[in-house]
Amino acid sequence: MADPAAQPPLQWAKVIDQDRCIGCHACTTACKSENQVPVGVSRTYVKSVDIGIFPQVRRSFQVTRCNQCDDPPCVAACPTAAMYRRGDGIVDFDKSICIGCKACIAACPYDAIFINPEDLSAEKCNFCAHRLEVGLEPACVVVCPTEAIMVGNLSDPSSKVARLVQRQSVQVRRPEKGTQPKLFYKGAHEATLDPLAARRPEGDTYAFSQIPRGAHLIEAGNPRTSNSSAAALLSYDVGHASPWGWRVSLYTWTKSVSAGSYLVILLFALGGLVNWQSPVLRLTGPSLGLAMLSLTGLLLVWDLTHPLRFYLLFTHPQWRSWLVRGGFVIAGYGAVLVAQLGAGITGAGSAERVIAIFGLPLSAMTAVYTAFLFAQAKGRDLWQSPLLAPTLLVQSLLAGSAALLLVAAATASSVARPLAYALAGAALVGLLLQAAEVLIEHPTEHARLAVSLMLRGRLGWAWWVGSALVLAAVFAPALGWPAAVLALLGLLGQEHAYVQAGQAVPLA
Repeated sequence: MADPAAQPPLQWAKVIDQDRCIGCHACTTACKSENQVPVGVSRTYVKSVDIGIFPQVRRSFQVTRCNQCDDPPCVAACPTAAMYRRGDGIVDFDKSICIGCKACIAACPYDAIFINPEDLSAEKCNFCAHRLEVGLEPACVVVCPTEAIMVGNLSDPSSKVARLVQRQSVQVRRPEKGTQPKLFYKGAHEATLDPLAARRPEGDTYAFSQIPRGAHLIEAGNPRTSNSSAAALLSYDVGHASPWGWRVSLYTWTKSVSAGSYLVILLFALGGLVNWQSPVLRLTGPSLGLAMLSLTGLLLVWDLTHPLRFYLLFTHPQWRSWLVRGGFVIAGYGAVLVAQLGAGITGAGSAERVIAIFGLPLSAMTAVYTAFLFAQAKGRDLWQSPLLAPTLLVQSLLAGSAALLLVAAATASSVARPLAYALAGAALVGLLLQAAEVLIEHPTEHARLAVSLMLRGRLGWAWWVGSALVLAAVFAPALGWPAAVLALLGLLGQEHAYVQAGQAVPLA
């Protein structure tokens, strides 16, 4: 009997031989049947691209699914460990603790994860782990008529998969992301591996049941939809849809108002522009901040597909996720606002200075933690910008100054004038940071396409109108409170365009 200790460790991997694939979609239908995948979503599908110019043309196929990464971004981003990596290398999921935040979808560089419309939980290919555990091959491997799909132990040199990977030329998708995929392609054409390498024709290229809302964000007429000089035309695809919609765009805005409402007035107190016992610091700032923070929390819970499970963020946290870290930051900031408001109502001596020790970093982190959350979405190249954190901080100062200016103008407060100048300064710095973001040469075609969509695509109106309104706020000392209204509306347009453009580029 063989010594168990001498057996190679188990590391499941898959090789798809695109030289053999005939595009029959048997793997897709077998997967749906085996895993009860409903109509409209797929764990795996076969994409096709027509390469060449008639009559010298051929069709290339690519089987697209989860890449079973050694360093899976979805696992790092998942706030409850509903996405997890098993000891045998399979990235699996536990639907019972999924809250439906869609962070895993945003994080995946391969567009491989979806929300099941029936149970509202995240789902993807898991190599049919339930079959592997009982000695059976995945359903797609069994039904493939040409044996184009192979699964095996990558750590076992005698396995067919290990021999193919070690001895023949194979490729992985998006190796620059550092995810170390364990799905290898043999003979795949670059136009199928890179979702931007093939031109997109006019009209739909999707199965009828899978035409997504928002699929028209990437259109054949838009600039920068191809980064290949080869004559390649996409002929069949599954539509790309953004995981985070308008509620997330609005949440970034309400969070900016909340963080800035306290941060601005706290900076005023530290700079001697207001007294530490001023009602603006003791009551107005924390009241406004708390109201907008409550709205922020409501939007976050509302965006979950399992909103009643939101408590798992705190009872079952996965600490690498910035959704978890951000949740605790927001909770801490909320506690500071309650303490400040309580001290203001009760007139508790000089408590403001003590509270400020915690309030200053927590309000700043509330403003900027979304930059780290977005950075965990490795496939969204626009969001990998080092300018995002300082931009969010300045936007919170803009939003806080504007919101406080409206209150100060309504109450004839003496702090209105300093707030108008703060608003003007924040608007100017914010516009400069935004200009730097769109004018710098982005290193990837994905980021360049996202910027193009933000400036000239369907989202262009939100970006340009928003930027024009923020520009008007630069003249806040002369315009007064109307500039605050313009600034808040403009910031909402800018943030919506940025959040949606970052997700609009297809990844598979």
